Amino acid sequence: MGIVKSDTIDLNLLSPIFERYRGQKGALIPILQKAQDVYGYLPREVLQEIADYMDVSLGNVYGVATFYAQFYLEPRGKHVLRLCDGTACHVRGTPKLVTALEDGFKVEAGKTTEDGELTLEIVYCIGSCALAPVGVLDDAVIGKMKPDTVVRKVKKLIKEANDAEHAAE
Repeated sequence: MGIVKSDTIDLNLLSPIFERYRGQKGALIPILQKAQDVYGYLPREVLQEIADYMDVSLGNVYGVATFYAQFYLEPRGKHVLRLCDGTACHVRGTPKLVTALEDGFKVEAGKTTEDGELTLEIVYCIGSCALAPVGVLDDAVIGKMKPDTVVRKVKKLIKEANDAEHAAE
């Protein structure tokens, strides 16, 4: 099996990963993790290349990739907002926050905005119940959110993060 370049995805980027795990049985999860680090998600072509390399079925690789929440089969946004919908957060208003964010960013929960700027994820516990309803934008915790201000607050944080990234360049 030779690594080739797909129309859109450079499969040659898998070569160092395969070299690192050469001959290691049971290395599927670390290979998937490293591949996701490289591509940002796990495209079908990458899953197929991994299956071919490991001499297992695509279904086997896909089954592992879909079983674990850490793996993503779709491209993710430049920024990821994880909105808690655990019991405390749910009772304190997460459903209204979800509606406000979906309307404000024109994105469904679990999806990425058309411009690729934001992925909106629902999670079931962040472990910060005192801040309910709470979310995490990239690595920044946002607590005690309100539906009437959440979109403005998230847009401001995204702008600040983008400005800081550009300043560092």
